[in-house]
Amino acid sequence: MILLDTNAVIWLLAGHPRAAPLLVGRQPLALSPVSLLELQFLEEVGRIQLAPDTTIAALIDDPRWRHDNPSTRALFEAALPISWTRDPFDRLIIAHARLRGWSLATGDRRLIARLGPGATLPV
Repeated sequence: MILLDTNAVIWLLAGHPRAAPLLVGRQPLALSPVSLLELQFLEEVGRIQLAPDTTIAALIDDPRWRHDNPSTRALFEAALPISWTRDPFDRLIIAHARLRGWSLATGDRRLIARLGPGATLPV
């Protein structure tokens, strides 16, 4: 299973070429509730604009991925030792991937460099 970083979700939704590696016979994709919250936040502050027919709630049932919802306690406990980032969304998404033992699909070079090739799928 591959957990999608929020930037990967945005690229998939937009049909951006950077999402192409995620569409080529790879493992199934998963979406974190953390990404849903981050998407909502990014839309509220005007950093992204989702298509008019796309709602955050509808993304839960999008057939391109499985919505995975670990317990809040497990997720927060897994996030505690990830003290090298100050971005709370990154911290929780990394924790989610580690908690499940999944790779993280991300375009964030800082995360790719820090987590390494075994833990990430660069997009």
